[in-house]
Amino acid sequence: MFGFRKKKEKAASAEISDKKSENSAGLFSKLRNGLSKTGTAISSGMTTVFIGKKKIEDEDLEELETNLLIADVGIEATNQIINDLMVRIDKNELNDVDSLMKAIHENMLNILQPVARPLVIDASHQPTVILMIGINGAGKTTTIGKLAKKFQAEGKSVMLAAGDTFRAAAVEQLQVWGERNNIPVVSQASGADTASVIYDAVQSAKAKNIDILLADTAGRLHTQDNLMEELKKVKRVIQKLDNTAPHEIMLVIDASIGQNALIQAKQFNEMLGVTGITVTKLDGTAKGGILFAIAQNLDIAIRFIGVGEGIDDLQTFDADAFVSALLSSSEN
Repeated sequence: MFGFRKKKEKAASAEISDKKSENSAGLFSKLRNGLSKTGTAISSGMTTVFIGKKKIEDEDLEELETNLLIADVGIEATNQIINDLMVRIDKNELNDVDSLMKAIHENMLNILQPVARPLVIDASHQPTVILMIGINGAGKTTTIGKLAKKFQAEGKSVMLAAGDTFRAAAVEQLQVWGERNNIPVVSQASGADTASVIYDAVQSAKAKNIDILLADTAGRLHTQDNLMEELKKVKRVIQKLDNTAPHEIMLVIDASIGQNALIQAKQFNEMLGVTGITVTKLDGTAKGGILFAIAQNLDIAIRFIGVGEGIDDLQTFDADAFVSALLSSSEN
């Protein structure tokens, strides 16, 4: 009888393991498909250039350098990758396309690994306040909805603050998300003071013992000083209720704008002290290399990446999985 029970437990354990493997494989497949445009841009022609060659020439590295810059990897990160490859070539370590791609993988991972720091929710903060910032069109409100669903699936209670009071559609969008997923939404009339909305939300979240408060804000350009000052005001108001908050200032940026995303990240960081970045719309652009430029220039954690429209297409950023998917996407 005991042996039978052990066999059942072993079979159940194997089934759970298989499901986890299937889920991981599915997520990687989505990641690879989502990065296919950037992957093709980076390694376009690389696999055919080296067929029949016994050694890698300078012009081959020049083509790779061009591809990296086109994919918005940025000058600093591109130089780091190319310079290392040149050193390896001098040491006769790169003799074929396989050794080259392996070296590129190592270099890319070295750049991204330091910023691949997942968002950790500290249970001692109740609520954990996540202030979402970014320009219009970056996908901020949609990201909030996806994050809310993700946290809810992890067993955490969530509240939303509709702080984008200048755009009625943003408030309605959050309210729809809330109704659909049984998540409370704090909002006020159109044009209301953003700081007031978020202040009310923090108070309400505290009273209801909510785990996580996701606070939306109006989209603004990093060059709009008056609106940036308003974000500073929001931060100060939140700190009147909790001097440790906001616990995360999450900047949402659109990968398709390339180097402009780096400029945005720098200026938002200077004004507010960004603690995490979510990069959206990677599936629709060949400029996904911008993650390398951000990693090379800013020590800000990349928390999540968006590779599609679905809930599961907002993924926790994993540097190794990202690079593997990027370099394998062009082969499929």
